[in-house]
Amino acid sequence: MQIIQTNVMRGPNFWCPNRHKVVMSIALDESEFLNTDAINRILAGKTTMFPYSRRCQPFNTLVELTGQLVLELQALVGLDCAYFKVHGTCNPNRFYLVYSYGEEVSGLYAVNLALRIAEALKNEQPFPLPPELEELKRLYRNAQLGPSTRAIVEEALRRGIPYRRLDKHSLIQLGHGCNQKTFRATVACTTNSLAVEQASDKDGTKRILAENHIPVPKGMVITKKTSLANCIDNLRFPLVVKPLDGNHGRGITTYITNEQQLEHAFDYAKKHSEEVIVEQHIHGRDYRFLLVNFKLVAVAMRLPARVVGDGRSSIRTLVDQVNKDPRRGQGHEKELTVIRLDDATISRLASLGYTPEDVLPAKQVLDLKDTANISTGGTAEDVTDLVHPDNVFLAERVARLMDLDICGIDIMTPDVAQPITATHGAVLEVNAGPGLRMHLAPTVGRGRNVAAPIIDMLYPPESTSRIPIVAVTGTNGKTTNTRLIAHLVKAAGLKVGFTATEGIYLDGHLIAAGDCSGPASAAAVLRDPLVEFAVLECARGGILRSGLGFDECSVSIVTNISSDHLGLKDIETVEQLAKVKRVVPASTSTHGCAILNADDDLVFAMREGLTCKVALFSLDINNPRIVEHVRAGGLAASIDQGYFVIIDQQQHIPVARVSDVPLSHEGRSECMMMNILPALITAQLYKFPLTIIKDALTAFIPSAEHTPGRMNVFNIKDITLLVDYAHNESGYLELKKYAAKVAASRKTGIIACPGDRRREDIVAMADVLRKSLIS
Repeated sequence: MQIIQTNVMRGPNFWCPNRHKVVMSIALDESEFLNTDAINRILAGKTTMFPYSRRCQPFNTLVELTGQLVLELQALVGLDCAYFKVHGTCNPNRFYLVYSYGEEVSGLYAVNLALRIAEALKNEQPFPLPPELEELKRLYRNAQLGPSTRAIVEEALRRGIPYRRLDKHSLIQLGHGCNQKTFRATVACTTNSLAVEQASDKDGTKRILAENHIPVPKGMVITKKTSLANCIDNLRFPLVVKPLDGNHGRGITTYITNEQQLEHAFDYAKKHSEEVIVEQHIHGRDYRFLLVNFKLVAVAMRLPARVVGDGRSSIRTLVDQVNKDPRRGQGHEKELTVIRLDDATISRLASLGYTPEDVLPAKQVLDLKDTANISTGGTAEDVTDLVHPDNVFLAERVARLMDLDICGIDIMTPDVAQPITATHGAVLEVNAGPGLRMHLAPTVGRGRNVAAPIIDMLYPPESTSRIPIVAVTGTNGKTTNTRLIAHLVKAAGLKVGFTATEGIYLDGHLIAAGDCSGPASAAAVLRDPLVEFAVLECARGGILRSGLGFDECSVSIVTNISSDHLGLKDIETVEQLAKVKRVVPASTSTHGCAILNADDDLVFAMREGLTCKVALFSLDINNPRIVEHVRAGGLAASIDQGYFVIIDQQQHIPVARVSDVPLSHEGRSECMMMNILPALITAQLYKFPLTIIKDALTAFIPSAEHTPGRMNVFNIKDITLLVDYAHNESGYLELKKYAAKVAASRKTGIIACPGDRRREDIVAMADVLRKSLIS
C-alpha cells in the first residue's frame, strides 16, 4: 500500500454523512485483495499484538484492516474515535480511507503507523508497538487543548457557538466576524491586560490589597541573600519564600523555620525570578476562590501532593502507587497530575530527614510539595457551598479592585466557613488565567461547570456569536451570485466580507487576489472583526480538499450542476459532482434556508433530506415545481410579465422590470437573469427594504468592477466587445443563446479552453462552436 494523498477535513465535507464529524481522507493505492488464509493469519497476528483489542470487523483488503487499526491505535492512547469507512473509486486499486481523529498530528501519525502494522501482519513480521504507542500518545498530548480551554470550548459547542483554533497552542476564536470573542486558557479578550500584568507582580498586588484593607501577609521584596537577616528581624519565623513573578507554584518554599532553610529557599526562588518575596507564613488551609465576571463561582480546598505510609513501602514506591490512579496523567491531560520526585521534592524530603528510599511509618501523612498546586500533583475538594458570605464579598471585592474579570484568589484560613478577618486568614495571591481543573473535577466533592459562567460573560443573554453566512456553490454563476449578494448587503448598510474565484474582499477592499473560493479564504473572512455579513463562494476543489470553512451557514445557494472538472479527484460523473456540491445545502442551519434551482433536476433533488427550509427559483413562473412550492406557502423567485418577482406566502412582489436591470443585458442573458433570482430570495430572507433591493439591482453594472470576466461589454468606437469566462459546455451554450439575440452585421469569436479538462470535454465544447455559437 502507498499513500497517494492526504486531506484533512475540518468542516462539513463530501466524505462523511455526519457534518459534525471531523475526518481525515487518505487516498491509498492497493493492488491485492486478501484470501481467507491471509486473513486468518492476520487475525492471529493481530490478536497477539493487540491482546485487549476490540472485536475485529470483517475485512477483505489491507485498506479495511488499516481503517480498523487507525481507530484501535487511537483508542489505546485514550481517544474515542469510532468512525471509519473505505470508499472505492473507478480505479479498482485505489481507495479512500476516511476516519475520525483526535488531533491532526496524532491522526496523521496513527494512519502511517496503522499502514506499517498492516504490512507487518500481512508478512508475519514482528512489530515494536509499545514505543510507537508512546510516541502517538506524546503527539496527541502535546497537541490537545488544555483542560481549561477544552472545557470552555465544549461549553461553547453545547450552545451552538462555533470555534476555531488560531494557533498550535490555546488561542481560540469563538463566533464569527464582528461577534467573535477570543481567549487563551482563562484569559479572555474581555480581560484587562493591565490587570493581568499587575497580578503577575505579587508585591504590587499585595500593596493594592493592603491599602484597601484586605488582609495580606506582611512581607519584603529582596534581591540579595544578605537581606535575609533583615527579613528575619522584621517578619519572624515561620516564613514563606517565593519568586516575585512566578506561577504554578514554581520556586515557592513554605513553612521555613530556620536560617539554613531560608537560604536554600532564597536560592530556589532566584532560579525563577530576580526579585524574591519573603513573607509571613499564614496558618490554615489553602483555598482557591474562582471568580468569573467579578462573581464567585467556585471554591476548592487544595492539598499538596502527599503519600500515606504503610510501614513497609518506601516513599518512592508510595508515590508510584499514587500515580497509578487513572485520574492522574502527564501535565494537564487528566483531572490530576502525576507526582514527580524532582529536585525540589528531594530537597523538601531532606529537610524533613527523609530520602525517597526511606520507609514511611504506617498511617503517617507526608506532604511532598511546598505548595498545593494541582499541576504538581496536588488534590482538591470542592467547598463552594461552605463559604461564609463575608468571604464571598471579600473575594468579589478583590476581583473588582484588581479589575480582573476572571481570576483565582488564593486564601489561607483555618476555616472558610468563618470570615477570614475573624480567623486571621489572608489573601496570598491573585492569579490571572486560573486553571479550572480543580473545580471541573475535584478529587472530592461536586464538580462545577465553571466554563458556563465564562461563556455567559462572553455572550450574555440575547447576544449572538454568529453572523449571517451565505454560501454559494454550483457549476456556473457562483462568482456573479456572490458579488451581487455582497452588493445588496452593502447597499443595506452592512459591512460585508466575501470570497470569490478572484479574491477576498472586506468592506469593498481587496485583501488577497487569486482563487479564494476555498475554506481557508472563508476562514479569513469569518476571522475579521469588521465583518457583519459573509458571502462565501464554495468551489468543488475546496470541498474535496478540506471541507467547508464553517460549521454551518444560514443561507445556501446552488446555482446549477453541469459537466465541469470531471475526472479530477476521482469525481467522474455529474451525479458525483452533485453529491459534492450538496455538501453546501446540507450544511445549512435548521433555522436557515437552502435556495435551489428548480429548473435543474440534480439541484432540485438536493432538497430531499434537508433539515432546513427550502426556497426555489426558476426562469419559468409556470414551472410545476414552482407552482406546487408556492401553493404550499414556500418562498420563490421568478420572472413574470417582464418583472423579477418574489413570491412569499403566495404573495407576488414585483421587484424591478427585467429590462431595467443592467445585469440582465436587457433580458437577453438567461444565465444572468437566473443569477439574479437567488440574490432576490436572499434579500427577502433578510428583510432588506424593496427600494434598496431595486436601487442596488439597477446600480450593479456587468463590468470589470462588479463582475470581472462575466459578460463584460465594452464599446470601442463602432465595435462592441464581450468578454466572458465561459469554461465549460454549458457556459458556451449560454453564450450561444445570448449571441443569437444580439443584432450585429458581423460576429467574431476568440475561444479558449482551460487546460485541466478531459479530451471529451474539449470535444463537447468544440461541438457547441461547430453548431454556430457565432453566426
